Amino acid sequence: MPAQPLKGVRVLDLSRILAGPWSTQQLADLGAEVIKIEKPGAGDDTRSWGPPWLEGSQESAYYLSANRGKQSVAIDISKPEGQALIHQLLEDCDVLVENFKVGGLKKYGLDYASLKDKKPDLIYCSITGFGQDGPYAHRAGYDFMIQGMGGLMSLTGLPDSEPGGGPVKVGVAFVDVFTGLYACNAILAALFQRQQTGEGTHIDLSLLDVQVGVLANQGLNYLTSGKVPQRLGNAHPNIVPYQAFATTDGYIILAVGNDGQFQRFCKVAGQEALATDARFTSNQLRVANREVLIPLLNKLLLERTTQDWLGDLEAVGVPCGPINNLEQVFADQQVQHRNLAFELPHPQAGKVSLVSNPVRFDGKALNAKTAPPLLGEHTLQLLKDKLKLSEEQLQALVDKGIIADKKPS
Repeated sequence: MPAQPLKGVRVLDLSRILAGPWSTQQLADLGAEVIKIEKPGAGDDTRSWGPPWLEGSQESAYYLSANRGKQSVAIDISKPEGQALIHQLLEDCDVLVENFKVGGLKKYGLDYASLKDKKPDLIYCSITGFGQDGPYAHRAGYDFMIQGMGGLMSLTGLPDSEPGGGPVKVGVAFVDVFTGLYACNAILAALFQRQQTGEGTHIDLSLLDVQVGVLANQGLNYLTSGKVPQRLGNAHPNIVPYQAFATTDGYIILAVGNDGQFQRFCKVAGQEALATDARFTSNQLRVANREVLIPLLNKLLLERTTQDWLGDLEAVGVPCGPINNLEQVFADQQVQHRNLAFELPHPQAGKVSLVSNPVRFDGKALNAKTAPPLLGEHTLQLLKDKLKLSEEQLQALVDKGIIADKKPS
């Protein structure tokens, strides 16, 4: 049985789209009980972000990517009766995650300032575009926009001087995913801190902060040198050769991380003189002489097929790899061996294919055992079990439109 390190932790999830749900899915995979609050009749915005849709269901692939292991409870928090239900549920929760605009939950009494005195041990995680303060705090933030504002797109794509040059976003919602991971890390740290102090905290995470934070070496390249990094396509600003090269039948990524690997590459390529050339004997020199070396390597790599290069270079420990499409990714023997695609039972479709959490404890992946929930799938049962509401009380709430137990057909 896989470990459930967060078993017993209860999370009230008021988030939607990706960053918040990504963090709470991580918590669910780690064993936490996650109660996803959704608007009756609509639910998480991503439920409608298709195609593609899961065959036999009304669920979008986008929604399915970030919501396994949760319980969906459809409550209208714009109404006082709905707010009262949320406050009651919160009494037994350890964590609240939300991604409303700054101050957006105050009118419902669900902002941190309204809750901290009533529940001082609450860990409250706010995810916004720009944070809880500052000149942009009132603005909405979206991943694509933040990739541009936060500098990532200035680093991604071909140089302006080359055909097809210009800024390009990353092919997945990079900032949202990273923000979800940071949120999960922060929540885990806050849970640990609470064990020592008995007190909760307000976690303030912004997409822009995260984007700037994960500029990593490129951020330091600028801060250290004062020079603005430029787009290099698939090349690396600090390592050469470290990029994609065309072969006779496709492409290969060559990722030479040290001088020994470069020497072994040159031997495989039958060009040992390159390894002793005074312009290329160290990575620092290869970076300085990039414009000379790369055209030489372009010609060399075009002499063989991708598989020929892969076999010969892997045999001598030179890091390299193909550029796979997603069909090839999920057909890859290593990906299949690690069970990175797996299935869970689904109430409408029979089963749903999902991408595994990459974290393993004692050789077992930490994945929640239930599929992403249908809208309102758990509303009646959870409110009955947690709040001890009677059938008559539940029906009255349904009749008023305060709650809903299933998505309308």
